[in-house]
Amino acid sequence: MIELLRRIAWPAGAGLVGIAVYALLQVTKPIPAPSIEPPRAARVVVVPAIRTTARPTVVAYGEVRPSVRTQLVAQVGGKITGIAPAFIEGGRFSPGEVLLTIEATDYRAAVDEQRARVAAAKVDLEQSLADADVARKQLAGQANPSPLALKKPQVARAEAALQASKTALALAETNLGRTRLSLPFTGRVESQAADLGQYVNPGKVLGTVFGTDKAEVRLALTHNQLSALGVPIGFHGSAADGLPTTLSATMGGTQHRWQGHLNRLDAAIDPATRTIYGTVSIDDPYGTANSVSAMPLAVGLYVDAEIEGRPFVDTVQIVAEGLRAGNEVYVLSQEGLLEVRQIDVIHRNRDIIMVGSGIEAGDQIVVSAIRNPVSGMRLEAIETGGVSEATTDRQLDDDNEA
Repeated sequence: MIELLRRIAWPAGAGLVGIAVYALLQVTKPIPAPSIEPPRAARVVVVPAIRTTARPTVVAYGEVRPSVRTQLVAQVGGKITGIAPAFIEGGRFSPGEVLLTIEATDYRAAVDEQRARVAAAKVDLEQSLADADVARKQLAGQANPSPLALKKPQVARAEAALQASKTALALAETNLGRTRLSLPFTGRVESQAADLGQYVNPGKVLGTVFGTDKAEVRLALTHNQLSALGVPIGFHGSAADGLPTTLSATMGGTQHRWQGHLNRLDAAIDPATRTIYGTVSIDDPYGTANSVSAMPLAVGLYVDAEIEGRPFVDTVQIVAEGLRAGNEVYVLSQEGLLEVRQIDVIHRNRDIIMVGSGIEAGDQIVVSAIRNPVSGMRLEAIETGGVSEATTDRQLDDDNEA
């Protein structure tokens, strides 16, 4: 019995000793000092704002159209007896060049007939004047002779008949001239709707032509682009005071350029698009003077237009990536904290933003994304670029995003 108790006591004692040692270690173990780490700063990419002088270039798009496009219409009827070689699609004609000839036999006969009537009317007038002279001499001794006795109504009738016959002759000569169709400008034939031997009536459309002395491009401009150009609504000027414009288009894998001037703005805003249309004029579009590569500026071509705007002097500029929704920018302060600022955008394009107020040159603009941005949060710059204060004089392209 004693031996059994001894066997049980030894393991129990050893367990109690282990528990006591463990409790003693727990009571006497050192307590580490509390460590409070500040929140880790978010790492961002910043680009400094700069001060610059630049001339923005506004980019718009439009279709080339002629300044004059008209239909060639027959004013007299008859059979077409002659067609000029130029009267064909794409044909070129000069001012006064006869394009179509209508049979003129009847109209020449009408002219001859009216000339005969004019001659007869002149004879009648001379006879009336002679009769009036005789009557005046015969009635010289009578008091207050009547106008009828003096042959005055007969003279007036003869004069009116002569004038009417002259008017009829002029009309007959005009109709004879209308048998030879020509135009008072240099141009090209766009479409042909008549052929040799065809009988046409007055009012028949014989073809469509357009002038090549000048071409135009209509451009839709936003309010921001209009501000960059520095011209008012309703602007109208000549080539001397118009805004230089470069038109470009790619044809056959080659980019071609032409020079023109923006010399007209509409006086009203388009109610559907809320844009303002401007007109660029190009002299002699089918010549080589306004083309760098001697390529004609064809009617119907869709072109890009780069318009030189007014210069912005001593203006703060930031990269386009720094602009946030609502015209806000994130600025990294000297204390390393985030500042959210509202700015006044005076011009923008795909690459840069020109700012009127809200930031100064040298401010570090955050261009990278920030998760859950809160004003006052700690930031750390991982990249800077450029010089905080710089002055440049260059052109800024506008990709029509404004």
